Amino acid sequence: MLSDDIIASLLTIAREAGEAILEVYSSDFDVHIKSDKSPVTEADFNANQVIMDGLENLQVQYPVLSEEGSHIPYESRINWQRFWLVDPLDGTKEFIKKNGEFTVNIGLIEKGVPVFGVVYAPVVGCIYWGGNDYGAFKMENSMEKMSISVKTTFLAPILVAGSRSHPGDKMKTFLNQFDNTEVIPMGSSLKICSVAEGKVHVYPRLGPTMEWDTGAAHAILKAAGGEINKYGTNTPLTYNKQNLLNPEFIAGNIKFMDNLIHVK
Repeated sequence: MLSDDIIASLLTIAREAGEAILEVYSSDFDVHIKSDKSPVTEADFNANQVIMDGLENLQVQYPVLSEEGSHIPYESRINWQRFWLVDPLDGTKEFIKKNGEFTVNIGLIEKGVPVFGVVYAPVVGCIYWGGNDYGAFKMENSMEKMSISVKTTFLAPILVAGSRSHPGDKMKTFLNQFDNTEVIPMGSSLKICSVAEGKVHVYPRLGPTMEWDTGAAHAILKAAGGEINKYGTNTPLTYNKQNLLNPEFIAGNIKFMDNLIHVK
C-alpha cells in the first residue's frame, strides 16, 4: 500500500510536471521526430525530468520505465516486481495542436498489473488518481476531491470515447453494432479517464498504443469498476512485456464487456 503522504507527493509531482509542460505550451516551441516517427518536444523532456527527480525523492524506491527512457532492455526489467510506468506528456499530437487534451501519466505496476495511477490534465487543472486498494478520485482546479465510478447502465445512446488523432474504418464497423451511439472525441488518456468517471460507456482502441499510454489510467479505471480487455478476449492488458506495444483493446465497465461484439 502507498501511504497518504506518498500519494500526495505523486499528485504534486504530476502537477509540477504539468507546470513544466505549460511553460513550453505557451511558447513558440520546436517539434522533433523520433526514430519511431512520433513527435517529441522540449515539454516531453522537461516534464520527464521533473517526474524522475520527484520519484527519486520518494520514501519508496522503484525502477522507472518512461516513454523518454524506453531504451531499457527487457533483460534488465524482466524481474521487476514493482515499477513506475511514466508518460510525461501523453498526447504530444494534441499538445502540438494546442487543443489542451494532453496529460501527465504516472502509474505503478506490480507483477504486470496496474495497481495505482495518477493522470493530470494541466490545461484544465483536472487530476485523476486511484487504485484497487485506494478507490478512484477526481479533483478539478484544487476543489474538493470526488469519488468516481463507471457507468452502471448500458442504455442508448451508447457514449463512446474516440481518438482525435486516430480515427478509422474499424471504429465505424464497431459502432455499427449499436442502434444509437454518440462518439465523443478526445485525446490522450483522458479517454480512459472518461470511462472511469462515467462520462462515456466504452472506449474501443482499435489501433496502436504503448504501455505508458494506458498504465496509469488503467489503474484508475480498475478502481472505478472498469477494466481494459484485449480486443476479442476477456483478458486484461498486462504490462512490462518484452514488446511494450499494447494490443487493441476495449475499456469499459466489466459488466458491459459481454454485451459487445468484437468485430474483425
